[in-house]
Amino acid sequence: MKIFGREPALWLNSLAAVLGLAVTFNVGGLDAEEAGWIVAGCSAILGAIAAALTRPIAVQAFTTAVATIASGVAAFGYEAAPTHVAAINGFVLAVLMFVTRGQVTPATPALPASKPSSPVV
Repeated sequence: MKIFGREPALWLNSLAAVLGLAVTFNVGGLDAEEAGWIVAGCSAILGAIAAALTRPIAVQAFTTAVATIASGVAAFGYEAAPTHVAAINGFVLAVLMFVTRGQVTPATPALPASKPSSPVV
């Protein structure tokens, strides 16, 4: 399955990066904790969906885990500004997408089993 000629995992990871960019520009006037929850949550949810749509799952799951942990540590471990949290998340997603892109393929949906034809007498 492709969306506009690209794999769904690419679109979902790009969407997570765009949401991080929105936080970078402080759309909605978020404080550091709110921005951290939004960026980490979006990375985790969109990454889980992307992992379900790709094979092997482990590569996308690793990308999701690293991006979510990086944004979580930046937001909650170092009390970083919302712009820094979003920038770290976007950077990690971009790097990992390029590094792991050649190792994943879109999942192919299972085709329904066809009924055996009856013998012709």
